[in-house]
Amino acid sequence: MPAPDPANFTASMPTKATVEAFLRASWGYDLNRIFQVQAIQNTQVDGISRVVVLVEEKGTQQTQPSELAFLTLPDGKHLIANEEILPFGEHPFANYKAILEREAKGPSQGPANAPLQIVEFSDFQCPHCKEAQPTIEKLLASEPNAHFVFQSFPLPSHNWAAKGAAYADCVGRASNDAFWKFVQKTYDVQQDITESNADEKLTAIANDSGVKGSDIAACAAKGETSARVEHSIALGKSVDVTGTPTVFVNGYKIRSLGMPPETLKQLVDFEAKQR
Repeated sequence: MPAPDPANFTASMPTKATVEAFLRASWGYDLNRIFQVQAIQNTQVDGISRVVVLVEEKGTQQTQPSELAFLTLPDGKHLIANEEILPFGEHPFANYKAILEREAKGPSQGPANAPLQIVEFSDFQCPHCKEAQPTIEKLLASEPNAHFVFQSFPLPSHNWAAKGAAYADCVGRASNDAFWKFVQKTYDVQQDITESNADEKLTAIANDSGVKGSDIAACAAKGETSARVEHSIALGKSVDVTGTPTVFVNGYKIRSLGMPPETLKQLVDFEAKQR
């Protein structure tokens, strides 16, 4: 990579050390990724700096480093890249991690004080959530001591997702074991559930999962159940969840579960050591 030109470092904030710490926190799991901070420049807006980074992937056909540019905001905690506001700083995921450790109280597996916390925000009507389920199951099988929490995040565009979340909430309150069966069974017949038959289908699934379906249906219809689902949605929004599935590993938001399994394992192992 070409040596950085000192003339390109005109901004006092953020420091180069802060940018490098941010990049290590974001990319440290990928041993093939090499980066170099090329510029930290003032912009026309006071307190907003433009950062330029060169990135190279070892073992690829890449002939020259690619350039990544983003803007850091005056609070020192956020950046703008590709019209998206993202966490920034030496410990960019600490805030998400603290919020989820404090507020993610959905059905869970594994010891609560585990060094690895995995939180999934999901929607029972979402086909991508169904597709991601085997990946998440493999991940949890490889990390038996992780603390995994399921949080419902029904999307407003889905016509029975909120009802599915309400039934799931009630199943989870009745039996943690039944909850995980309910999740899998609902995904298994996802394509057969409609807005008009959702109560019938979800009641039957609850029965098949080991709890009394009629009791679950009555519970799902209560206002307090809807309030708990809305609280889960609000929690997701507080950590910038905009779609499903969204998975956090110690506060690190995984942007795609479609990454190679070995890369996902590297990311999880890396985050487990950052606690």
